[in-house]
Amino acid sequence: MLKHSLFALTALSLGFAANAQSDQENIEIITVNADFQSQTLNEIPQSIAIVDPQTMQERSAEHLQNVLNSVANINFSGGTSTARFIQIRGIGERSQFVDNVNPSVGLLIDGIDYSGLGAAATLFDIGQLEVFRGPQSGRFGVNSLAGMVVLESEAPSAITQGRLLAGMANYDEQRFGVAVGGALGEATQARLSVLQFNQDGFTSNAFLDRDDTEQRDELSARLGLSSALSDDWQVNANLHYFNIDNGYDAFSLENDRVTLSDQPGSDALRSAAVRLAAVYSGWGASELELSVSGLNADSEYSFDEDWTYVGIAPGWEYSSFDAYFRDREDTTVEGRLRSTEPVTLLGLMSEWTLGVYAYRKNQQLTRDYFNWDIGAPALFSSDQERNHWALYGELIQQLNTRWSLLTGLRLERYTTDYLDSNQVAEEPSDTMIGGNLSLRYQYTDNSRWYTTLARGYKAGGVNGEALGRAKDQQLESIEQYLLERATFAPELLWNLESGLKWASPNQGWTGRVAVFYNWRDDVQLKSWVNRDQSFVGFLENAASGTNYGVEAELEGQLTDGLSAFASLGWLNTEIDGFVTEDGEDMSGRDQAHAPNYTANIGLRGVLGEHWYWSVQTDLKDGYYFSNSHNQKAEAATQWHAQIGYRWDNWELKLWGRNLTDEDVEVRGFYFGNDPRDQYVTETYLQYGEPRRVGLTAEYQF
Repeated sequence: MLKHSLFALTALSLGFAANAQSDQENIEIITVNADFQSQTLNEIPQSIAIVDPQTMQERSAEHLQNVLNSVANINFSGGTSTARFIQIRGIGERSQFVDNVNPSVGLLIDGIDYSGLGAAATLFDIGQLEVFRGPQSGRFGVNSLAGMVVLESEAPSAITQGRLLAGMANYDEQRFGVAVGGALGEATQARLSVLQFNQDGFTSNAFLDRDDTEQRDELSARLGLSSALSDDWQVNANLHYFNIDNGYDAFSLENDRVTLSDQPGSDALRSAAVRLAAVYSGWGASELELSVSGLNADSEYSFDEDWTYVGIAPGWEYSSFDAYFRDREDTTVEGRLRSTEPVTLLGLMSEWTLGVYAYRKNQQLTRDYFNWDIGAPALFSSDQERNHWALYGELIQQLNTRWSLLTGLRLERYTTDYLDSNQVAEEPSDTMIGGNLSLRYQYTDNSRWYTTLARGYKAGGVNGEALGRAKDQQLESIEQYLLERATFAPELLWNLESGLKWASPNQGWTGRVAVFYNWRDDVQLKSWVNRDQSFVGFLENAASGTNYGVEAELEGQLTDGLSAFASLGWLNTEIDGFVTEDGEDMSGRDQAHAPNYTANIGLRGVLGEHWYWSVQTDLKDGYYFSNSHNQKAEAATQWHAQIGYRWDNWELKLWGRNLTDEDVEVRGFYFGNDPRDQYVTETYLQYGEPRRVGLTAEYQF
C-alpha cells in the first residue's frame, strides 16, 4: 500500500514540477548551513531533509528522537534512554558496549562533532536541523559514511529578543526553558539558551516498587557569540554544557513495561565543548575561515544484566551488573579557504573551496562487571587514541546558463593506538578517499534536476573485547575464530543518486524526489557469540551489500488556512557474503534496522486569528533487529496532534504523541535470560514511548 502511495507521490511531484514557474513570490528560500558555499536546499545536488522549528514544535519535540520518524529512510535504535545511534538508508550502528564505535552517521551541533553522543541532541532553541542522506565523506569526513545530522542553534542577533517556555505532560514530565539574545556593545551579539527537562520514564519496577528507574534529568545550555573585530575579521564562538543524568531499566522478562531489576542502570552524559572560528574576508573574492574546537565528555552506560533480583529462581538464577565508563576528549582544527564571488577557472565561471583538517580523539574506557570465568567482580580498561588528517576541496563550475558540474574530493589518513588491560595492543591505520561528482540542470529559477556519484568511507578498528576474551573458559571452543577477528578494515560506500527539486509558487507547492543505489564494500557488520550466558560482540567485514530506494517530500497549500505535507521513503537492502559463527548464511537477507518503508503524512491549519492545529501520522515497516539472527520488529503506525492558541506574545498548546498508544519496538535481543524457564532462547524487546499528552506555555519577547 505504502509503495503505491510513494510512486503516486513521485508522479504527482513530477507533474507539479513540469508546471513549475520561475516566479519567486511566496517561495521560502532555505539555506543549508552545513554546505561549503551555503547553497539553498534546491541547489545542492544531494538528498537533504530540513526540519524547521515549526515541525519540531508540532511534535513538541524535546530531543532528536522525537522528530527522526518525520524524515524518510531514517531509523534509530534503542538500548539507551534516548536515541543514540541513527541509521540512514539502512546503514548505521545500533549499540556500543566494550569496543569503540566508528559512527556511520555523524552528529554535528553548532559545528562541534558529537558523533556517538546522541544524548546531547536536545532541540530547545535549535534553529534548523539538517539531515544529509547518503555518503558525505567529501564534505564531513570519517563519521559520515551513510550521512550526517546537523543541528544549528538560533543565531545571535543585534535585536534583544528571547523566549520563556514551561511545559508539563504525563509520566511526571516537566520542562523549563529560557533563551535570550541581543547586542553586547556595538560589535558583539550573543544568544544563551538553557533547558531543564525531567521525567519519570515509561517503566514500572515491580521489585523495587518504583516508577522512576528510567527517569530523565537533563540540563542543556548553549551560548553563541558573534563579534566583528574589524571590517575584515569576524569571530564566532559556541560554548556547550550538557548534564544528562538518565536512568536505564528498559527490558522486561515478560516483554512489557514492568521490570524486575534489583540494580537499575544509568545512561548519563556530562560534557563541555567550545568552538572558536575566525573569518577573514579582506581579499574581496574569497574568505578564510580558521576554526578550533574541543570537547570533553564523561559518560556512564550501565544496566542490570540479569534484569531480575536475587531469589527469583534459586538454583538457576545469576546476578550481574555491567557498567561502562568512558572519558572522551576531542580536538578539531580546520582551515578553509573559499570563494565568495564566482571566478573564471578553466574558462568557466566557478566557485571553489579548499580545506585542511586535523582531528584527535582520545577515549578511555573502564568496565566494571562480573567475570564468570574467575567467579568475581572484575575491571577492564582500554585506551584508544585516533588521529586524522585530511585535505579536501570542492569546485562548482557553470557549464552554461543551465548546466553546472560539482566536483568534491577528500583524502584522509588515520592512525590508531589501542591498548587495554588484557594486553591487547593494536595500531591499525589506513588512507581513505571520498568525494562526489554531480551534474546539475536548472530548469526554473528555483527548480533543478541532478545526478550524483558519491563515495564515502568509515575507518577500521580493533575488536578488543573479542581478542581479550578469546581464552575465556566459556569461549575456548571458538578461540581461533575470535583471534582471526582481531581487527576489521575500513568500509566503503558508493552511491549513485538522481533527483528532482522544485518549487511551484503559483500553486503553493514544493517537492523533492530522489532515487538512489548504494554499493557497500567490506561491510562492517556487528556479530554476537552466545555461550551459556557469556556474550561477546565484534565487528567483521562482510563481502558486500546493496541498498537502493526512493525518497519523496511534498509540501504545499490546499486552501488559505490549510496545508499538507508528506515525507515517504522506500528502501531495499541486502547482505551478501555474511556467515554467522554458528554457520548460518545471511546472504540475501535484509540488513538490520532497515525498514522497507517509512512515512510521515500530515495536515496543518489555522482557525481564525488565534487558533492553529496539526495532525500527522508516522508509518514504519518491520525490520530485523540484528544481522546475526532473524528476529524482527513489527510494523508500527503512530498518530500525533496539537492544538494551540496565540495572543499577543503568549502561546498555549495542548499536544499528543502516539495517541493510539502503539507499542513501538526500538531494540530487540535474541537469547535466554529468564531463569524461571531455564534460559530458553526468546526475543526480548525494548519499546519506544507510549501515549504522551502534555500542555506547553510560551512567552516570546
